[in-house]
Amino acid sequence: MLPGLIETVLREGFIYALMAMGVFITYKILDFPDLSVDGTFPLGACVTAALFAAGMNPWLVCAAAFLAGACMGSVTGLLHVRLGITDLLSGILVMTASWSVNLIITGGTAIFQFFKLPTIFNSGPAAALPGALYGHRQLILVFLLALAVKLALDLYLKTKSGLLLRAGGDNIRFVTSLGRDPGQVKILGLAIGNGCTALAGCVLAQLNENADVNSGKGMVVMALAAVIIGTGIFRRVSFMRLTTMAICGALLYKACLQLALLLGLPSSYLKLLMAILLTVSIVSQKIGRKGGAAHA
Repeated sequence: MLPGLIETVLREGFIYALMAMGVFITYKILDFPDLSVDGTFPLGACVTAALFAAGMNPWLVCAAAFLAGACMGSVTGLLHVRLGITDLLSGILVMTASWSVNLIITGGTAIFQFFKLPTIFNSGPAAALPGALYGHRQLILVFLLALAVKLALDLYLKTKSGLLLRAGGDNIRFVTSLGRDPGQVKILGLAIGNGCTALAGCVLAQLNENADVNSGKGMVVMALAAVIIGTGIFRRVSFMRLTTMAICGALLYKACLQLALLLGLPSSYLKLLMAILLTVSIVSQKIGRKGGAAHA
């Protein structure tokens, strides 16, 4: 039972880590509280269902879901940057609009099932795994996906565009002094962050073999908690990159939820527990900062 439980935590944790790394871009780097995450997560799942119905290759579906999420994130950025709408309200508007968009994509069906169709978990490289590893193919694939996204983000943040993105969150005047539009930098960051979120929704949909329009509820809380827990616990580990902290935070967060269920907490209490964990994470991080400042 315990090995199966650990594998479940790791499998789902690595999927949500994709979303956590996206929220890390928007929340930690851009300092943008992006609520559109609750809409782009199911968007990735709905795009997956629609493209599966059209017979598209499951790996190409992942790329399409990322692009769909990036487009939705760009809309959030455009509302904020070009129309002057506040960051919170921009996210709320896109999150609200996403509900209708997702239903349109699935043809008005709240839960779109695609059982017995080729997915990344039962075709291609997964099907080629030897017998001993095939039983753990889901965990192997989501780990490799999380690792690939992490390495891609790490490499991107070292590029000139990535450095401008990091500067856009810390010092807008510096970006302007380089002759770059800080608004475009912010839109790009939101596109990347929401692309990662939609990719997480796509992978989860392929794992469950269905797309649920309601799957995005509470995702922004989960992702923020993962980022805050990861950066709070591991911030003093100098060799650990911030993307790795986000992944570890997602795993720890998922482990806490699974432990609560194991101890008999009713599933209807999970949203409350998610909010409590996020609150505790934020307060603990603030206390840690004050303690560090006082010690200095």
